[in-house]
Amino acid sequence: MMKNPVFLLAPDSFKESMTAKEVCAAMEAGIKKAIPDAVCIQVPMADGGEGTVQSLVDATGGTIYQQAVTGPLGHPVTAGYGILGDGETAVIEMASASGIHLVTKETKNPLVTTTYGTGELIKACLDKKVKQILIGIGGSATNDGGAGMAQALGAKFLDERGRMLPFGGGALGDLAEIDLGGLDPRLKEVQIFVASDVTNPLCGKNGASHVFGPQKGATKEMVALLDANLSHYAAIIKEQLGKDVAEVPGAGAAGGLGAGLMVFAGARLKSGIELVVEYTGLEQKVKDADIVLTGEGSIDFQTQFGKTPYGVAQAAKKHGKPVIAVAGYVGEQIDVLYEKGIDAIFGILPYPMALEDALQTGAANIERTCENIARLLVQAKQ
Repeated sequence: MMKNPVFLLAPDSFKESMTAKEVCAAMEAGIKKAIPDAVCIQVPMADGGEGTVQSLVDATGGTIYQQAVTGPLGHPVTAGYGILGDGETAVIEMASASGIHLVTKETKNPLVTTTYGTGELIKACLDKKVKQILIGIGGSATNDGGAGMAQALGAKFLDERGRMLPFGGGALGDLAEIDLGGLDPRLKEVQIFVASDVTNPLCGKNGASHVFGPQKGATKEMVALLDANLSHYAAIIKEQLGKDVAEVPGAGAAGGLGAGLMVFAGARLKSGIELVVEYTGLEQKVKDADIVLTGEGSIDFQTQFGKTPYGVAQAAKKHGKPVIAVAGYVGEQIDVLYEKGIDAIFGILPYPMALEDALQTGAANIERTCENIARLLVQAKQ
């Protein structure tokens, strides 16, 4: 092993166990037990889902803010958003304001849940005078096409009698007019990117209501109504605003919030991991590394579909760097990942254990595993 080897540490969080920053710290502790003079560059990562705000704030030296907003059922909740280290970029997870975890099995109802709180988070970011806003839109409790988000930013959705529509996807069938006269003009001054790997259209059998409605509490009858309402919503948008979003890939993400953000906020949809790679400056940092370590709680054949270890490996391979991944659970068909840029995969559990124990001992298990990886690298070099 060369003197002062440089390790780039770019893991995702290990869900319910450690943030990505905590994983980085455990990795470095293990490596330095074996190679005390190793240089470790920590780049906490995410793929646009849960933990994206924390990872990007940690990776850039930014700040997290808390904000009281309207939750999916119309009740106040506390949500967070981040301002990255450049002071010009904000990052939001819509689930923080409008997520499925904010409703119970008894109260989840996509006929009435709203993305209004997500719009309030966007407004809070505009108040910070940022130039870009990144929005992760996984884990929603909503099916309102982003109408609630737009309402929070000044749009009006009116029925035939000129009355404001109530919250929720169940009301969109009564939509007759969209009034954007009060829409926040600052939306035209910022770039908004939506981190989503969902490619579903807004409507139809592969659309928001049919595919994601049931997990949000929709019965078969509700799914049919919600889909018809989103189709009507899309038709009004096309007729009055001249934008056709019904079949756009990704428009159905987060119950149609993807469509709403494109129409009312001028947002562009991008791969979550691509956005995180860009805004953490990962590729530039890869150039200085000898070895790249990544990982997340679970790795299997699905990792190739835009998960963090895959994205990190793609960035590393552009510069010919070896990539080692660690995971709490190593699943099936991981052979495909060896063709996608990951050179070796290590499970971190020392013996079979209960999930609760695995979550509690995550840091120690990562530290020990990375120490052994580093010791193996030393021996291999000698």
